[in-house]
Amino acid sequence: MKRKVKVRESLRASFKDGIFAAFMGGVTDQYATPLALFLGATVQQVGWITALPHLLSSLSQFLAVRVIYWIGGRVKLLVRLVSSQASLILCIAILPWLDMTNRVELLLVLLVLAAMCGGLAGPAWGSLMSDYIPSSKRGRYFGWRNRTVGAVTLGSVITSGLILYSFRDVSYSAAFCILFSLAALARYISAFFLKQMDEPPHRTDPATDFTFLMFVARFRESNFLKFVVFSACLTFATYLSAPFFAVFMLRDLQLSYLTYMTLQVCSAFASLVALPLWGRHADLVGNVRVLRLSSFFAAVIPLFWLFSHDLPYLMLIQIWAGFSWSGVTLSVANFIYDAVTPQKRVRCIAYFNVINGMALFLGSSLGGFLASRLPPLFGHSLLSLFAISCFCRLFFYLLLSRSFREVRSTREVSIQELFFSVVGIRPLVGPSQD
Repeated sequence: MKRKVKVRESLRASFKDGIFAAFMGGVTDQYATPLALFLGATVQQVGWITALPHLLSSLSQFLAVRVIYWIGGRVKLLVRLVSSQASLILCIAILPWLDMTNRVELLLVLLVLAAMCGGLAGPAWGSLMSDYIPSSKRGRYFGWRNRTVGAVTLGSVITSGLILYSFRDVSYSAAFCILFSLAALARYISAFFLKQMDEPPHRTDPATDFTFLMFVARFRESNFLKFVVFSACLTFATYLSAPFFAVFMLRDLQLSYLTYMTLQVCSAFASLVALPLWGRHADLVGNVRVLRLSSFFAAVIPLFWLFSHDLPYLMLIQIWAGFSWSGVTLSVANFIYDAVTPQKRVRCIAYFNVINGMALFLGSSLGGFLASRLPPLFGHSLLSLFAISCFCRLFFYLLLSRSFREVRSTREVSIQELFFSVVGIRPLVGPSQD
């Protein structure tokens, strides 16, 4: 009974942490590129601003297990990392006021350090949450949690856009300073709630002490590693273009910050609505089937950008993107929790993030290199990059999406039946099952 009480209290604290972390994420994820462009970043530098933080964040996770034991627990580690991340974001808030030539480079350094704090925190947080929540409830729980947290992210994106818009005749420097100061404050509050989480016993087993090379060497027999390879290839193909949609909107299409905010809100709102739907289907038919369907939806997104750039059309694209990626994100996380035993989770989550971080780095770096060198398509070089990204996404999807299997007993349905259920034509999940 005491254990259940501690779990409930920890989940409440984690939820409150998630609320403030979401506010921070809405600012740092959606407005770091606009800030970089405001500071004078080139397209290549925008690629580095996406690539390097994710790469070094991922590589830092090689140390995740050692750091947890060195600090003395997952909760202690989370509190220290989140507090450090908040301080780094506060430093970013000062950058618009500095009169120096290397502000973009300094922004990159601060983003790298903040991302490394977040990267080290990821395996510890994921391990804790998988200890708190039984596998049969993870789809619905994370669908509900992510939807609620997503609502806060949506509010953060809207608030940030309105602040930038309201300061258009005053000072964008002041606006960006306010945004990132609020993000830092939210992250400090996250650390306060993380302190209230309980540290469940974390049993160690010598058999779980395997190196990265030992992990990679098991590719042929490891279902989980085949899933990791699929995810990494999809990440590489996605990040060939992902960092540059904001550049295309703000630089090439000359959209205002308010219009940019509107498009980001469309994506966030669609994700918010779709998460519980994906979660219920994942619990019923398994995470693998949900991942196969949602990742196909995500693969064709860049193709849509080639046809029109009218605002209503772009809003529809963003709605499609939010709907698709919410399914990918949810099913990927839940599959990891299902496929890996508790003793191995910290290490496997770290290795998963390392491989995906390297794929993201390669994709963003190559995309930044190609962005200004490709011949224009329909008048824009970035559209050529979007087309290449779409081709690579579909290629890896067709090649690897069937290479791994579901790890728990679920209802057998075809991808076509799942599609008809998700879009509401022939539901597999009725109101009584929700």
